[in-house]
Amino acid sequence: MTSAGSVLFVDDERAVRLAGQQALELADFEVTACDGAERALRLLGRDWPGCLVTDVRMPQIDGLELMERALALDPELPVILITGHGDVPMAVEAMRRGAYDFLEKPFPSDRLVEVARRAVEKRRLVLENRRLRDQLAGAHGGDGYPIIGRTPGIERLRATIAAVADTDADVLVLGETGTGKELVARALHAGSARRKHPFVALNCGAMPESIIESELFGHEAGAFTGAAKRRVGRIEHASGGTLFLDEIESMPLSLQVKLLRVIQERIVEPLGSNDQTPVDLRVVAATKVDLRQASSAGSFREDLYYRLNVVVVTIPPLRERRDDIPLLFQHFVLQAAARYNRDPRAPTPAQTQRLMAHDWPGNVRELRNAADRFVLGLDDALAASGAPAGSGGLSLAEQVDLFEKSLIESELARHKGSVKATIEALNVPRKTFYDKLKRYGLSREDFVE
Repeated sequence: MTSAGSVLFVDDERAVRLAGQQALELADFEVTACDGAERALRLLGRDWPGCLVTDVRMPQIDGLELMERALALDPELPVILITGHGDVPMAVEAMRRGAYDFLEKPFPSDRLVEVARRAVEKRRLVLENRRLRDQLAGAHGGDGYPIIGRTPGIERLRATIAAVADTDADVLVLGETGTGKELVARALHAGSARRKHPFVALNCGAMPESIIESELFGHEAGAFTGAAKRRVGRIEHASGGTLFLDEIESMPLSLQVKLLRVIQERIVEPLGSNDQTPVDLRVVAATKVDLRQASSAGSFREDLYYRLNVVVVTIPPLRERRDDIPLLFQHFVLQAAARYNRDPRAPTPAQTQRLMAHDWPGNVRELRNAADRFVLGLDDALAASGAPAGSGGLSLAEQVDLFEKSLIESELARHKGSVKATIEALNVPRKTFYDKLKRYGLSREDFVE
């Protein structure tokens, strides 16, 4: 049977201690009973998986001091105080200082179980979010631009970025809408010697043709009607750093030839000027289309395509890296919770299965929007988010496999790689469990902290 969670129960009265322990164990809690604060403090720490229940009136170290010491070890540890009738005002004050709840004697056993269940669930979410934050920090090496995931495609992407970031090679980033092309460009910039200089981004598809030339190359005063003073273009402003050109396939042909000259000669000539200004920059271009086909169709210059096609970084779509979806989703949940001042929560296994079964045509951007709605509570079980009830093109067997794999990963992570605890939580035979690890390419060592 799966445990309801861990409770550390502290009371110097043997009868009260035994009654509380019995009530909690009957509700499937794992209870550690202590007759004083000293032993309890030896057991507590940031990794304690449950809550602390303590009487207030105890000799030597009372419950309030125990609470303060426990919260000094971990401010997010749920502490439940047991108080006598005359101690209620004091208990209310203790809650202002960090106590989770209090129980006034005499209290029914079901009240103790109810409060403990809520406290343990809160503790589970706290530890799960800590684990995910640590996992996410490791996913991007702390560079501030996380390329999150553990699938082979993302591992290859990170390896390519690491290999070419600290060079001056121009880069072409290929990826569908919403895959994170600008994030890759920023990661390239952050990993280069240019990181202290500007990162200048321009979306070629969002800029009207009438002003994109001025935006890129700048202009002198009087170069055209309305040009009252000189303006430095994006190319010149990026000198020393990185110029990121998103949706480069949308750039007008007339400007492509001017951009080709900038890339080849590293000079820029503003509108209305005969002077050429040298620039020291790296160009990172991004596209969602096949530029070779575009050049064959005459909508993109072939010479510019070959000039850009030196180092190519390809971002896999989300549907080809489904195993990364739970980690990515929780990353966006943590971000949204901080942004909207909400408590983060983890999706249920059934909700995770729905996330992994969906095809995500909007890729990571669509997943992030779904996480925002999940945090705001705007849809139930992600039904109205980017994850509909449909199979996303997967067969029933594939959906079952995705669900089973994600459930095993979740339990292994929750139990820090403990096979014994995971087998008990999943209620499966040991041989069956190891067979499934082999089938899904999982290793318990990946989850040991």
